[in-house]
Amino acid sequence: MMRIAVIGADGQLGSDLVRTLARDEVIPLYYPEFDVTRPERVRSILRGLRPDTVINTAAFHRVDECEDDPEMSFRVNSIAVRDLARLAADLGFVLVHFSTDYVFDGRKKAPYTEADPPNPLNVYAVSKLAGEYFLRALTEKHFLIRSCGLFGEASSREKGYNFVDKMIALAEEGEPLRVVDDQWVSPTSAAELAERTSELLRTDHYGLYHLTSEGQCTWFQFAQEIFSLLGRRPHLEPVDSKTFGAKARRPLYSVLENKRAKETGLRDFSSWNDALRAYLGKKGLIRR
Repeated sequence: MMRIAVIGADGQLGSDLVRTLARDEVIPLYYPEFDVTRPERVRSILRGLRPDTVINTAAFHRVDECEDDPEMSFRVNSIAVRDLARLAADLGFVLVHFSTDYVFDGRKKAPYTEADPPNPLNVYAVSKLAGEYFLRALTEKHFLIRSCGLFGEASSREKGYNFVDKMIALAEEGEPLRVVDDQWVSPTSAAELAERTSELLRTDHYGLYHLTSEGQCTWFQFAQEIFSLLGRRPHLEPVDSKTFGAKARRPLYSVLENKRAKETGLRDFSSWNDALRAYLGKKGLIRR
């Protein structure tokens, strides 16, 4: 049994991690009592808790808002990670940190492996990549996990929604739904990501991992599948990224390949379609 502190335990991924790690001694840490941007308080709390592992799910990931507030983006996504990595080295705990598919520019047009060089296109992605570099430079015992398009039963604390729930809510309002059809992703189950993270923690194979559901689709195709499974037919309109008019540039292709996870022997993820079906079943929206 491990003693594991989960930062952001009430968030989308944090909630699933707490459930998945129930056989361990889990210490949930919540904002604002535990604020990663207050390094002295963070040090005091973690020194007192003496965890074996700290899992950091805290992030500022409102991508367009990061363009307007780069200081906050770097404070949470970079500097706080630097401080946690220093603490991990000082106190001897394993640090788990989550990053993003957005560190890539999308020009490859084939799934990205851990060996591919990043080239971020927006402030959010730059800040997340800076956090990665701090982590890798400052503590050896770490797991750095990139994922993509998370959907889980708890809402994201930062965004207040995930893509699936947002599409369903907007459809209920009866308005036409405009969804980008030129950005390719791998929508990922937060529950399965939590399970694979738990598996990884039982090893000492430290380093960088891509962990996403299998397969790929555009956000528009993802929306189509949501409503197909629900048996609904709202008005869906595919648009390109330029027409959608988001402030921050997104990569047009950010599908990740779970290469190292497969080499390490972690269980394979479900396809994103099957993970979506399981998610809708858990919420009681379709028959499981």
